[in-house]
Amino acid sequence: QVQLVESGGGSVQAGGSLRLSCVASDDTVRDACMGWFRQAPGKMREGVASIDSVGTTLYADSVEARFTISKDTAKKTLYLQMDRLKPDDSAMYYCAAGYRWCTGLLPTGFRNWGQGTQVTVSS
Repeated sequence: QVQLVESGGGSVQAGGSLRLSCVASDDTVRDACMGWFRQAPGKMREGVASIDSVGTTLYADSVEARFTISKDTAKKTLYLQMDRLKPDDSAMYYCAAGYRWCTGLLPTGFRNWGQGTQVTVSS
């Protein structure tokens, strides 16, 4: 199965930006639905954004117009550009690979997960 490795997390002040990366071990980024999820302590894992094999994107309402999901299939890499960050965005962020087409932002729609990268936003 595909291996996913995230990077790019860190600590930033509110209003700042971070870019997360997720490198895949095969061509899954090109062929499958890819997504970003996040989980804060004591909360359920929630979908942030997804992108399918033809580049169609979907965002959670809470990040719409602030976050941008993209991919570079030649580099087998998924990205999440996060701008105008808020303290509520603090969480562990996970990259995930699903099936050929995206069916929403529920975790059940994805089958392979990375280990996560921590994002902390201070006020």
